[in-house]
Amino acid sequence: MPRTTAVRAAEPTAAAVKPGGAAFFDVDNTLMRGASLFHVGRKMYQRRVFTLREAFGFARKQLRFMLQGENLKDVHSVRDAALTLATGLAASDIRILGEEVYDEMIESKIWPGTRALTEQHMKSGRPVWLVTGTPVEVASVIAERLHLTGALGTVSEIDGGLYTGRLVGEFLHGPAKAEGVRVLAEKENLDLQQCWAYSDSYNDVPLLSMVGHPVAINPDARLRRHARDRNWTIYDFRSGRRAATLGLKGATVAGGAYGLWRGFSWVRSR
Repeated sequence: MPRTTAVRAAEPTAAAVKPGGAAFFDVDNTLMRGASLFHVGRKMYQRRVFTLREAFGFARKQLRFMLQGENLKDVHSVRDAALTLATGLAASDIRILGEEVYDEMIESKIWPGTRALTEQHMKSGRPVWLVTGTPVEVASVIAERLHLTGALGTVSEIDGGLYTGRLVGEFLHGPAKAEGVRVLAEKENLDLQQCWAYSDSYNDVPLLSMVGHPVAINPDARLRRHARDRNWTIYDFRSGRRAATLGLKGATVAGGAYGLWRGFSWVRSR
């Protein structure tokens, strides 16, 4: 059964735990290229849950996300659309859908550099948690496939085995992520000053600011400035290179061009 904090969490898959320390990873554009929720929508379209017009809307937001970073308006728009479209679907089907999405779409988009960081933490005996606005059913699949400790994700209300289209608690985004981690830290007896947090988005500054070791990965422009001003570590894997704060100069052209090509290729194929 899933572990539970203020939000539902995935079943732990790693036994080694170093008391006091842990690492928390955002998913979209931090652990993987692009938005995981977009791929959930894409899979739902393949199952004819919604229309081609709605699919184009998801694709447009995904392309913008890959090129410009997270936009709060788009995030909330995708969230609301996903809740509406999921209404009446069986919870058991979403778990299966999450496994298909990971195998077919997400696995190949995991950033090797970020994956290496998760492995380093696990080898050091620190639990590693994903913290994401993605549905917990999908987040838990990602955590299990990568052999991480667990995942905090957005929880949707289920009645009679079917999704109602309402959330349990808040959408796990921005300040809600920080609150979810705070509750988890209390439950797991973690010292946040001994913890790491990784994200690409300025919206996750509340989470990054509450740990002793904040790290920006593939940061958007606002987070890059914020991290540089505070001398936080910065990694950029979009061009296949690793850079520290003082040497980093904006998002790479290669990464943007690749994201543009991938986005238009998918839209054109549809």
